[in-house]
Amino acid sequence: MAETFHLSVLTPTASLLDEEVESAIFPGSEGYLGVLAHHAPLLTALIPGKITVRRPDGTTSLYAVSGGFLEVSGNRANVLADALEEAGSIDAARAARALERARTRMKEHGKWDTTRNEAALRRAQNRLGVVHDAKS
Repeated sequence: MAETFHLSVLTPTASLLDEEVESAIFPGSEGYLGVLAHHAPLLTALIPGKITVRRPDGTTSLYAVSGGFLEVSGNRANVLADALEEAGSIDAARAARALERARTRMKEHGKWDTTRNEAALRRAQNRLGVVHDAKS
């Protein structure tokens, strides 16, 4: 049996994960990074992307994270995330509508806050990507 470490994910509204896991892959600001038991201490920003969690029983779960921070220390990984959604709970139709709305707004220069709209576009693309990956 593989060694484990403790993973916890907190958002402003809830504690979403709090369990022992075998491995996890995170979307760090400099690229995706994997964490296993006894990983070296680390602190990094997270960008919108996919978190992949593998549990000791061999099951794997995918999550869409909208950004935040990852701290690894003392055989623990702590994530402070803006938002986290498990792939199975993402409403793909709603995410597709959000993506289309963001694309339309990107074409209307000056009418919408560009920075905010680009962030909405990335979140929608990420959510749809996680749903797609979960189905493959």
